[in-house]
Amino acid sequence: MVDLVLEVRDARIPLSSAFEPLKGVYSSPSFKRVIVLNKADLADRSQTDEWMSYFEEQNCVCLKVNSHNKNSMEKLLNFIQAHTRRMTVDKLNHTTTVMLVGIPNVGKSAIATNLHQIGRIKAVEKGKLKHAVVSSVPGETKDINSFKIASHPNIYVLDTPGILAPKYLDVEKSSKLALTGVIKDSLLNGYEIAQCFLAILNSGDKYKSWMNLMTFVDKSSARHKESLLNRSDVSKRRKQFPTDHTQDFIVRDVRRALYDSISSFKGNLGSEKDMIRLIKTQFLALHEAFRIPLESGEDGCSRVALKLLNLYRIGRLGHYTLDSVPRVPHGPID
Repeated sequence: MVDLVLEVRDARIPLSSAFEPLKGVYSSPSFKRVIVLNKADLADRSQTDEWMSYFEEQNCVCLKVNSHNKNSMEKLLNFIQAHTRRMTVDKLNHTTTVMLVGIPNVGKSAIATNLHQIGRIKAVEKGKLKHAVVSSVPGETKDINSFKIASHPNIYVLDTPGILAPKYLDVEKSSKLALTGVIKDSLLNGYEIAQCFLAILNSGDKYKSWMNLMTFVDKSSARHKESLLNRSDVSKRRKQFPTDHTQDFIVRDVRRALYDSISSFKGNLGSEKDMIRLIKTQFLALHEAFRIPLESGEDGCSRVALKLLNLYRIGRLGHYTLDSVPRVPHGPID
């Protein structure tokens, strides 16, 4: 019933976030599909470019977007309109229907809402905007909703619930889906998922970029403290809330704790036993960075894990792409 399908994937896991239920349909020559790599701002930029090239080699149209960036959404809307005009060149007054599909929490509802808002602002007719429910929690979209995103020709987008087929999941894929928030945290052991992230961080070199940042922040903090001491109007001082782990001074302390622990570690990171030992050390340091008392026990470890995962998921601890580009083409894209 639809003219175009936008399969939304997470740019951090371009292969693991593939939409399995329509896998067989993609082989049909008449099926028009575009892969949309959302959350490109959270992925490694160079690796995203590699994935884009890979999809092009497979003769698959692919776009990278950030659903929360207006310019990115305008480019996506322009692409859809141009694509629609090519498809309907011989059809008068044709109404085009575009369907968004994908697994949970890849940003389908955010894309639908923002396309709709931009489209209605540009359209001749103005009206009350109908927004999709947008949430960081997977499974919020329950029904299929329709949103008008363009006029002349008329284009509607269908926002569909995310579907994840458990029978297709293996341990590695499940870990990647859990790290990116596709699977609800309440269904998982947050401590184990946070361990997965730390293992990735410890095995790479992204943390090294924090060395110069530490020096810069220390100097800035010293100047800031001096200015506060010299300021007579203390009511104008910026409030700091230790319970808000996304504040810059908390993120700085988290980065420092992780950088120091990796830099000073004397073991072999290729050894599973040594990696586990380092991760345990990091969790102790993160308790202090997040201002969570060690005496809080197991509940404290869970709180540290969830705060750490949240910082990773919003890009405050670096941008990571968890899927590697296949080096040898292996037929149609899954």
